[in-house]
Amino acid sequence: MSEAVDPVEPLIESLLKELGEDPTRDGLLRTPKRVAAAMRFFTEGYQMDPLEILNNALFDVDYDEMVLVRDIDFYSLCEHHMVPFFGRIHVGYIPNGRVVGLSKIPRLVEMYARRLQVQERLTTQVAGALEEVLQPKGVGVVVESKHLCMMMRGVQKQNSYAITSSLRGEFEHDPKTRGEFMGLLRQNRDAFA
Repeated sequence: MSEAVDPVEPLIESLLKELGEDPTRDGLLRTPKRVAAAMRFFTEGYQMDPLEILNNALFDVDYDEMVLVRDIDFYSLCEHHMVPFFGRIHVGYIPNGRVVGLSKIPRLVEMYARRLQVQERLTTQVAGALEEVLQPKGVGVVVESKHLCMMMRGVQKQNSYAITSSLRGEFEHDPKTRGEFMGLLRQNRDAFA
């Protein structure tokens, strides 16, 4: 019985030909299959639902101080050139009677990162999902990343990185809360190293 061919494979084979390569040469024989599998993995976030990720780990608590998960590594593909951008995401929120399991926050980040993205949308999607599901007093998300589309092509700037933020509720309206959040992000990252 023959193995099913992913519809992406012939597209990659055509791309290789258009770029002047020979897809039948030894080093490229399995490249269309490998690229198709990689692209399916890189974009598996389209098959996931943020409500399913978060809803099965909500807990009622009597806690109203900031919860922060920082330095969440991520990799994504820029929707403009389909090359990687990568970095760290920091997520904080102030509970309003319930919290979400801490491991669910990196899972949420991963889900949105595994789509064709722009950093700005990734930032607001993470904040929006937490705001919708938890209905907290406030949410803050900061994303720091390097974009290979800026490093490998275009302006070719190797040391630049982008920072975006989405501040909602108390993080947006209360300078003390915003200051505490930003201060925690500046603290020594090597504390647990």
